[in-house]
Amino acid sequence: MSEICHALHALVNTLPRFRFPFISSKLPRNGIYVLFEDGEIAHGGARVVRVGTHTGSNQLGSRLEQHFLRENKDRSIFRKNIGRALLNKEGDPFIHDWELDLTTHAAKVRYAGSIDAEKQHQVERKVTEYIQAHFQFAIFEVPQKEERLILESRMISTVSWCEECKPSEVWLGLYSPKDKICESGLWIVNELYKQPLTEGDLAHLQALIH
Repeated sequence: MSEICHALHALVNTLPRFRFPFISSKLPRNGIYVLFEDGEIAHGGARVVRVGTHTGSNQLGSRLEQHFLRENKDRSIFRKNIGRALLNKEGDPFIHDWELDLTTHAAKVRYAGSIDAEKQHQVERKVTEYIQAHFQFAIFEVPQKEERLILESRMISTVSWCEECKPSEVWLGLYSPKDKICESGLWIVNELYKQPLTEGDLAHLQALIH
């Protein structure tokens, strides 16, 4: 597994790197993104800390905006996980309110009087600042949704199974209250430790990227 993960890292590290600010309209409309985080190294290059995609057609740019720009942790589990780690690191009790999902109107009404809206805004701002300052991403085009989801899952599993992809001692994710994030070194809790990339998948990725 380490050999395939090494090849995967070598491949995605050849891709052009983006960071904030970026123009989403100039990105491919459908594809997979790979996140890198400052200070995180593996296999002689930047360590993959998250792999993601989108389900809606032509929504890759929009999905990245949800992570980097739109201050709504209930529309981006990545943002929610960054907030969890920041709050847990600081021992901030607001982490309990941060866990609440306010997506529905009913939830907004239910918790309207119990959540400090100003504090919520402050945490969202800290999450945005952290993401914009510390993360870069690479992307490659994958037009078909089914193919995107399969490749995303296998890329995630490949990195999670790899014993060489370890986070640095100062990685923020080590403060996450989610054990799967601490253990895997990835800002992800789903698709871990499942079917990894095969040699055939790796060859297919090379063809997609080059």
